[in-house]
Amino acid sequence: MRSTKELFETISSELKKLFVGQDELVLSTQVALFSGGHVLIESLPGMGKTLFVRALGKILGCQFGRIQFTADLMPSDITGAPLLDVRTQDFRFRPGPVFTQLLLADEINRSPAKTHAALLEIMQEYRVTVDGTSHVLTRPFLVLATQNPIESEGTYNLPEAQLDRFMFKVVVEYPDELEEERILTLHSQQVDLNQRLETEIAKVTSPEEIMQQLITNAQIRIEPALVQYINRLVRQTRNWPAFYLGASPRAGLALMQGARTLAAFRGRDFAIPDDVVDIALPALRHRVILTAEAEVEGLRVDDQLRLLLRSIEVPRGA
Repeated sequence: MRSTKELFETISSELKKLFVGQDELVLSTQVALFSGGHVLIESLPGMGKTLFVRALGKILGCQFGRIQFTADLMPSDITGAPLLDVRTQDFRFRPGPVFTQLLLADEINRSPAKTHAALLEIMQEYRVTVDGTSHVLTRPFLVLATQNPIESEGTYNLPEAQLDRFMFKVVVEYPDELEEERILTLHSQQVDLNQRLETEIAKVTSPEEIMQQLITNAQIRIEPALVQYINRLVRQTRNWPAFYLGASPRAGLALMQGARTLAAFRGRDFAIPDDVVDIALPALRHRVILTAEAEVEGLRVDDQLRLLLRSIEVPRGA
């Protein structure tokens, strides 16, 4: 079996054939995938999210699905519902669009709370329960949910309980000048995207191999000193003056799992503090809330998290 490092490098190199830049998105998504997590993407429209997920699905050999969240979207529109079979005069379950492996939940904050809640069980339990019957989803199952940071009209803020379900929150910024030039060169010829996905990138793995790697990554060693470092980091968010709300224990679990996977991507069978630091911002930025005073002063969550990281002593030899 290939090493996780080989697989990570192969996937990343295939992605670069169609998807330009956005290193944090590419890395965080793969870490989440190989750790059994989900990703929240904060991004303006037109930044290539659908292209990214579709290309990733082709490379991984996984099914791709997309749900456009709207104000009138009902939970049954996501999960599926019983449907009357005219021939048998009996109800049979019609699976909804969530029955896929890579799910792009576009503009998730445009739907009301009850629709968000329908996604909660699915993200956590990998199953859908309708009329008392559970329907298990095929693994791997990765939710990539997007929200627009600018438009607030007609949106519903995701509750803290649901934000906490996401392993990472990635902020997708505008590409730099050279990256944008490459995007214009690559995607300005009006070639059908389906055709490009079919001819320009290759399937390099399978759902079975991904699940095997996920099990293998869970065995990566984390020394007690590094566990203490992660614990101090998470606990410090609860005492940080600029934060009204600190991170939950689930943040520590995300850092532990993510550090293991990142160590495997880098060819090690043990995690080090650098692995934790490299994923700390996407793992924590959606789990903390600034105080009203900090918001008035114009402080930013990411800047405060960087200060917090520098304030904690890094264990030697961990």
